[in-house]
Amino acid sequence: MPMTDNDKNLRLAVLIDADNAPRDCLQGIMEEVAIYGTPNLKRAYGDWSSRNLSGWKQTLLDNSVTAVQQFAYTKGKNSTDSAMIIDAMDILYSGNTDGFVLVSSDSDFTGLARRLREAGQFVIGIGEQKTPGPLIVACNKFIYIEVIRERAEKTVKAAQKAKTKRTEPAKKAEPAKKAEPVKKVEPERPQTPPAESRQIPDSIVWLIADSILDLSGAGDDDYVSLGAVGQLIQKKRPDFDARSYGYSKLSNMVKAIDRFEVEERQQDKSDPRSKIVYIRDREM
Repeated sequence: MPMTDNDKNLRLAVLIDADNAPRDCLQGIMEEVAIYGTPNLKRAYGDWSSRNLSGWKQTLLDNSVTAVQQFAYTKGKNSTDSAMIIDAMDILYSGNTDGFVLVSSDSDFTGLARRLREAGQFVIGIGEQKTPGPLIVACNKFIYIEVIRERAEKTVKAAQKAKTKRTEPAKKAEPAKKAEPVKKVEPERPQTPPAESRQIPDSIVWLIADSILDLSGAGDDDYVSLGAVGQLIQKKRPDFDARSYGYSKLSNMVKAIDRFEVEERQQDKSDPRSKIVYIRDREM
């Protein structure tokens, strides 16, 4: 989903249900939140006297997240949800936020997400792929933990590779070898490049095509702004994320689909960066 300058300046309250969120992804979650705005408030809810949450301490400190204690009044009952919901409403009425980030896979927060949106807040949900559909569609945007984890793993691998390359000892120069007779070398055949992505489901292709159709007619040709398409797709499917299919962004995904034709148009000839991407459906 394309981000505007106003989007990036959103004041966000990040509320984490520690009972239903993985602690090993907290840093990645906060990095993801930074794409959408500034997390002015960060709280994690749970019974911190429980052994199940004992491993959270360091990661909360590392990410400057406040731990909110909520004792379990009855065995087997989760009292974290009510504390988080009450806090969210208090924060809403303070008027100091533009949006909320609800980190949980628990459907009990569906009503909260809906109520916050009714109040004009931009609601981002972050949870695992097992998250029930009602919570996903109640949010403006829903991001899967698995996507965040995969991105974090790629970042770590890239950093380790760069570190290894820097620390490798320089190879000693080998003594010159006697010249060997020149052998005839057959030209090397080009190899098929590896596929960049996982297979894109037909349902996603139809989602893109349908969104293009909904927006067509606004211009004098069949092309529509890819940014507008991305925004409409996000409204239809809050959990849509090109990264789930192996692409870093939507433009890369549509370029890989033969059905769509992509064109870049420069808006200001004096500014080479003022390019807007347009897309059309060849089958329309």
